[in-house]
Amino acid sequence: MLDNITLIGMPGAGKSTVGQLLARSLQLEFIDTDDLLCLQQQRTLQNIVDNDGYMQLRRFEEQAILSIEAKKSVISTGGSTVYSAAAMQHLSSLSKIIYLSVPYEIIAERIKNLDTRGLAKQPDQSLHDLYVERTELYEKYAEITVAADMTAELVAEKIIAVTAGI
Repeated sequence: MLDNITLIGMPGAGKSTVGQLLARSLQLEFIDTDDLLCLQQQRTLQNIVDNDGYMQLRRFEEQAILSIEAKKSVISTGGSTVYSAAAMQHLSSLSKIIYLSVPYEIIAERIKNLDTRGLAKQPDQSLHDLYVERTELYEKYAEITVAADMTAELVAEKIIAVTAGI
């Protein structure tokens, strides 16, 4: 059995929801790197973006991830984690990287709070441009890709099936 599983993907892909279900099913700890970042910085993602900019959010995200020393955990990452080669290398050394792939149309439906969600994106960047830019990085770092355009329960079951015996 895997020591750790890391979920990557776009905001709205279901990383936190699926991660919690996976952790419960596999009796593992659950780590949400966005929550860890907020705890370390003592403020919200949106507050960081508003006051320090999206690049600083990415730097804080990298620091939070590099601080993880997980055992028997499911790690749900922020959508921008893949911009940091150091963070991805660290996660890869700890875990199996699983990309939750969701079509753009579904992401656009799920993300209604674009201006308050604390996204690490350029101020004038559209959600579609962000999706295109990040998809290439998710695919680059993914060890396993799971189509996640279904219920969180079904996605968790698929991940359990593809990781069984690893």
